Amino acid sequence: MAGNTLLFKSNYAVSSKIEPFYKGGKVQISHDEQYIFCTCGPKVNILQIDTGKIIQSIEQDDQEDITSFSLSPDDEVLVTASRALLLKQWDWKQEKCARSWRAIHNVPVASMTFDCTSTLLATGGCDGTIKLWDVVKQYCTHNLKGSSGVVHLVEFHPDISRLQLFSSSVDCGIRIWDLRTSKCICVLESHYSAVTALAFSPDGQTLISSGRDKICSVWDLKKKAVKRTVPVYEAVEGVVLLPGTSDYSQMGVKGEGLHFVTAGSKGVLRVWDSSSARCVFTQVLPDAPALKIEEGDLDPRSLMHLLPMPRSNRLATVTAEHNILIYQMPALTVQQQFVGYNDDVLDVKFLGKDDTHIVVATNSSQLKVFELATNSCQILYGHTDTILSIDVFRKGSMFASCAKDNSLRLWKMDLKSGHVRCVAQGSGHSNAVGSVACSRLKKAFLVSGSQDCTIKVWDLPDPLPDVGCEPVLMTARLTEKAHDKDVNSVTISPNDKLLASGSQDRTAKLWSLADMSLLGVFRGHSRGVWCVQFSPVDQVLATASADGSIKIWSIQDFSCLKTFEGHDASVLKIIFVSRGTQLVSSGSDGLVKLWTIKTNECVKTFDAHQDKVWALHGGSKDDLMVTGSADSTITLWKFERLWILWCVHRQQELSNLLHEKKYLKALGIAISLDQPHTALRVIREIRQQEDGIQELEKTLLKLRQDQKASVLRYSVVWNTNSRSCLDAQAVLQVLLTHLSPEEILQYQGTRTHLEGLIPYTERHMQRISRLLQASMFLDYMWQKMRITGGIDR
Repeated sequence: MAGNTLLFKSNYAVSSKIEPFYKGGKVQISHDEQYIFCTCGPKVNILQIDTGKIIQSIEQDDQEDITSFSLSPDDEVLVTASRALLLKQWDWKQEKCARSWRAIHNVPVASMTFDCTSTLLATGGCDGTIKLWDVVKQYCTHNLKGSSGVVHLVEFHPDISRLQLFSSSVDCGIRIWDLRTSKCICVLESHYSAVTALAFSPDGQTLISSGRDKICSVWDLKKKAVKRTVPVYEAVEGVVLLPGTSDYSQMGVKGEGLHFVTAGSKGVLRVWDSSSARCVFTQVLPDAPALKIEEGDLDPRSLMHLLPMPRSNRLATVTAEHNILIYQMPALTVQQQFVGYNDDVLDVKFLGKDDTHIVVATNSSQLKVFELATNSCQILYGHTDTILSIDVFRKGSMFASCAKDNSLRLWKMDLKSGHVRCVAQGSGHSNAVGSVACSRLKKAFLVSGSQDCTIKVWDLPDPLPDVGCEPVLMTARLTEKAHDKDVNSVTISPNDKLLASGSQDRTAKLWSLADMSLLGVFRGHSRGVWCVQFSPVDQVLATASADGSIKIWSIQDFSCLKTFEGHDASVLKIIFVSRGTQLVSSGSDGLVKLWTIKTNECVKTFDAHQDKVWALHGGSKDDLMVTGSADSTITLWKFERLWILWCVHRQQELSNLLHEKKYLKALGIAISLDQPHTALRVIREIRQQEDGIQELEKTLLKLRQDQKASVLRYSVVWNTNSRSCLDAQAVLQVLLTHLSPEEILQYQGTRTHLEGLIPYTERHMQRISRLLQASMFLDYMWQKMRITGGIDR
């Protein structure tokens, strides 16, 4: 193992997170074009466009979902409407609620908008009514009735002197309201399906409306009649007028007339000439295979919103997969892309020369490459079904992916531009490919493991095609029937000579990569093996299993050297850190644990996820780590050296306190360090005193509730070992005697802990009963020996 100079890791701190920030609903861009506002359940998240970071979350106190919101044109006031029929006015920059009032609507508010002066707010309800509010004087000014069903669209005419409001509801008409008289002066009827968006010409005389009936209507607002109907041949969700100040010849715009952009179900942006009703430009999408979409389901690439960004001559779109894309005109090139919701994160790996990017496999057929500095994302198309695993070549510019479509793909990143393209692909498995591993020394070959129980070795084409060329086909050099059940994991040794595989059949196997001959089998897990990893320095293999344990095996004689137990459920991923002297594991209990191999000790447990942690990868410099979970969160961790100095200081303080017999403070420090072994040492010190039972009782009962919960959790682990079970039972006696069942059940995970105590406690009881019987027999024999032994000296 490593030399004495090696610094063991004892803590990782969360460096940053990529979390879900948008799950559908309204999206609005601030008028200074610096922020994106979007709904996510009971919150409005505010995303800074330059950095890609969530800078604020405006959250409802009552945790009711936000049904609609609107930001004023001066970017000062944000108003939200919730299912509780409350309207809240926010000073969003200070994250303060300025006031809240009851919406007079009987049912939730479906749409809202401000006028250009930022003083009037219109709300459209699901009850068919529209209310207007003076947000300065704080009262309702208008109550407009006459719409049928949900009012899903409200817009003020841009010329405030007209005092007109436009609305649309389920009857498919566009109503024009005169705010002086509170009357509907006209209903514009042309659409046969829901009207989705309105766009006004600069002079305010022309209106363009889009609908899901696959048409756009151009209206003359003076005559209140349709000038032209433009057949778009797709359900249109958004329409934006091109400002007449720039040269859009690249987009086919030649004349002076009004041109508009549409976004809809086909997932492309199109530019239309309103006078001729012709499409003059269609955006070119990256080549992507057809997806398997159930009948009636929405194509994930379809566009749900189209938002103008006139100051910077850009457009923003929102896809059905909750991705926000920002395009630069006139070329309509993707400038930035943000992923609002990742679904289950199945695998994640660092990418780039200095770990500048991460590549993520989620519960979809697309790969996502995030630039860590800006959170901007590049979406890679190629697979036609869910991607299950990724692996990266050394130096991190190339990686491989495998999926449920029975195929593998090889991807290459252009280090200058950051663009990633597929350069090779291979198919040959008869079932889903669950794991892929890249060669370690040279970019020479790949290994894949599949649910068809086979392992394949693939040679990389030489030379590889340049980025942008057609992907070449890879063929498998070797195929081996490896296991009796699904192959969950494959990994290649640091010298590229050995291959290890882990399977659902509860075994791991070692293979020679030269001819795929079997060298040995690792048996010992009671359930399937989820992950296998070679040590970077030692002749050992680590395996993680659904039985909740991690095992270290010798690859010389295939014996089990060490077993680590601590996860309450399946261990899904493991990696070696600190030059092979420590392990990091992640499990389906949502926990990440750091282990020191020499001492078998769990140094630290990290609880940052709410669901299974499928993905775990270490950075190239051994100071970064990334985890991904089924809770749709990706967490970046940084090795925290300052924390180590703090720990050393606390350990010294702990020794001093034990020497001074200040047990309460000593136990508190052990719990704050989250070190069960140190806490056990304190408990033993207390029990060794003359009045140990009373001292232990006094110390434990003075602990805070969260500290008592931690001690109870530690006791469950101590109780599994005969050497520490007496200490565990002493702690349990105090807690169960002095605390009521209701109080104990308030502790997190108590039911699970207590269930774990019962079998081991019964086992200890049986052992003590046998010992007691044996001691009584010895006592009986001694008494008989004294009687028959003659004179008692």
